[in-house]
Amino acid sequence: MGRNGPVLSTRDVVKHVGSGRARQLILRGVDLEVDRGEMVAVLGRSGSGKSTLLHLLGGLDRPDAGRISVDGEELAGASERALNRVRLRSIGFVFQSFQLIEELTGAENVMLAARLPGAPAGGTRRAAALIERLGVAEVAGHRPHELSGGEQQRFAIARALVNDPALVLADEATGNLDSSSAAAVLATLAELAAEGRAVVLVTHELQSAAAADRVLHLVEGRLEGDPEISVSGP
Repeated sequence: MGRNGPVLSTRDVVKHVGSGRARQLILRGVDLEVDRGEMVAVLGRSGSGKSTLLHLLGGLDRPDAGRISVDGEELAGASERALNRVRLRSIGFVFQSFQLIEELTGAENVMLAARLPGAPAGGTRRAAALIERLGVAEVAGHRPHELSGGEQQRFAIARALVNDPALVLADEATGNLDSSSAAAVLATLAELAAEGRAVVLVTHELQSAAAADRVLHLVEGRLEGDPEISVSGP
């Protein structure tokens, strides 16, 4: 982290899904800026395109038109190699389904991204600190099936943070959790923003969205509300 300007910036992002007669326009000119120190929730019904938007923001998919910049790096026209570098060093993903590898312990899952070629140094130290901070040190040697949903999601958050990304993207991150675990995850995401990261949470739950600094609604392929920066970073 450390660049000036917004961590995340999009301009006129357009995306279709499907092909032929099944081709649909899902996003029709999305503009968004998220600054350091800000947590933004994108609220929308199921099928509104929230996950499609998040995949574009994270470089997992490419827009049909428009520009996306993460931590000063342009994604839309980047090579696969450049996208891999940005995803590895600047973006952390947290998913509803946790996506932990069953054969690995919680701690080993956290270390995965830190061991990839090109990852920043210090991953082992950061992993240990994150596991301790998130309160799962006592179960770090357990495999996912031995953990509660809340514990699995906290390991998933630690994995997302192990390379110290500027941007954290959370896709329905509380969807598989009980109310107590969900509240703890939302509090953690808010803390990450307060520390100077940009956090984007996509959700269909009003209660989850209420934890954010700013709430935008994805309606008919566009973001409604104020897409510009409304909260300054520290």
